[in-house]
Amino acid sequence: MLLAIDIGNTNITLGLFRDAELVSAWRLATAHERMPDEYGLQLLALLESVNCSYDQIEGSVLVSVVPPLTATFLQACDRYLKQHPLVVDAGIKTGLRIRYDDPKNTLGADRVVDAVAVQALYGVPACIVDFGTATTFDAISVNGEYLGGAIAPGLGISADSLFQRTAKLPRVELVTPPSAIGRNTVHAIQAGLIFGYVGLVEGIVARFKEELGPDTQVIGTGGLVDLIAEETDVIQHRAPWLTLDGMRLIWEMNREQ
Repeated sequence: MLLAIDIGNTNITLGLFRDAELVSAWRLATAHERMPDEYGLQLLALLESVNCSYDQIEGSVLVSVVPPLTATFLQACDRYLKQHPLVVDAGIKTGLRIRYDDPKNTLGADRVVDAVAVQALYGVPACIVDFGTATTFDAISVNGEYLGGAIAPGLGISADSLFQRTAKLPRVELVTPPSAIGRNTVHAIQAGLIFGYVGLVEGIVARFKEELGPDTQVIGTGGLVDLIAEETDVIQHRAPWLTLDGMRLIWEMNREQ
């Protein structure tokens, strides 16, 4: 069994693979203040919930955009799983040609992992839309080159900012409103957020296709992918666990090293 750990700014996503099959997946809130022992015990509890013991884990792989938690999870895995995860960072074999400026210092490892998964599972050219803390768009050329992308504030960040920076607007649930014309304040905010992000996605994807070509595959991922994908047909494939699949592929490339 392989355990994949994706540490994001808002969520920590974990996946348990048997060969190429994702048998279990979990999303946890990212808690910066937790100690290695707390995360270690949580890992054991999650594995126990699917009748898997730590000694059944033959490998582990970790990708992180939260450097302080990288060390925390490495300690937790070493102590409780008797595993030292493969950390996806500069120098790891990915099979991906990167044309991004200064990728070692400026390109998030999660974006590279997503690109690896899309190239293997969906083909190129491709545009990846990741609905996470930020909404990121990544472009892969017809020659399999990672070209770069676009980064926008995430849907949750935008909703929180609107609530925090205004005196009378309420915090709202991120759900699709009955119509684009909101007939009360809650529905009006939801319309602006949800349909506004639909317009953002459609507009940027259209521009990417102008540069990548009309046959570009569009893959949506991240925790909020279903919310937006239900309102537009530009997202051809929904892959909520895309990063986990990419981590599995990278682990397989590097397991013999």
